[in-house]
Amino acid sequence: MRRLWMAALLAPVVALAVPAAALAVPAASAKPAKPAAPATGGRILQVGAKGSSVRALQRTNTLEAVWAFQEVQGLRGENFVSSAMQRALAHPRAPRVLDRAAGPNRIEINLAIEVLVLYHNNRVQLISHVSTGGGYYYCSPAGGCGVAITPTGNFRTLSFFPGWIQVPLGEMYNSVFFIGTAFAIHGDTYVPRAPVSHGCVRLPMDIAAFFHKLVKVPGEPVIIRRR
Repeated sequence: MRRLWMAALLAPVVALAVPAAALAVPAASAKPAKPAAPATGGRILQVGAKGSSVRALQRTNTLEAVWAFQEVQGLRGENFVSSAMQRALAHPRAPRVLDRAAGPNRIEINLAIEVLVLYHNNRVQLISHVSTGGGYYYCSPAGGCGVAITPTGNFRTLSFFPGWIQVPLGEMYNSVFFIGTAFAIHGDTYVPRAPVSHGCVRLPMDIAAFFHKLVKVPGEPVIIRRR
């Protein structure tokens, strides 16, 4: 477990930078991935790129890994590695299991701490910070209003839409749907510590780049709880 956390916090970044987007609910047709320039200098970032824009991207990804560790360890959310976090890194605890009976391969999302854990053969394969439903009231441009809630329960992956797709509330990247075409685990350029989505499960872009390759679509159990 310690090696897993250290790898997450120290591994080099190889993800692409992508444009900002407001993401959320029902899906539409897929369109090609569209890497775009980050705010720093207008450069398009690709694997092997160097410079200040890459360093800024790396800081973001490392910060998200720090948040994930703090969330699982029950530490106060901070944008730095505190002495308490250093002690926890020496003796980290495993994420809380939500439903072992769901199968040895499963996706577990804990809304209470905003963390996704992917299990393979009952062993942790991936831990990621996420941002889920923010609990606010909203109205869709396509019609209809509701409360931004990520539903709890046992679901299964249904479909995968690669790249960017346009939805009434914005865009979604590499979307793995688990309730019709309404709720998905997908990439977003804005995945803060707080729950802010309309109900989907937002992943950091570097995780969304490969997450769909680690899960079975369709059929991977998706367990969502608040505990």
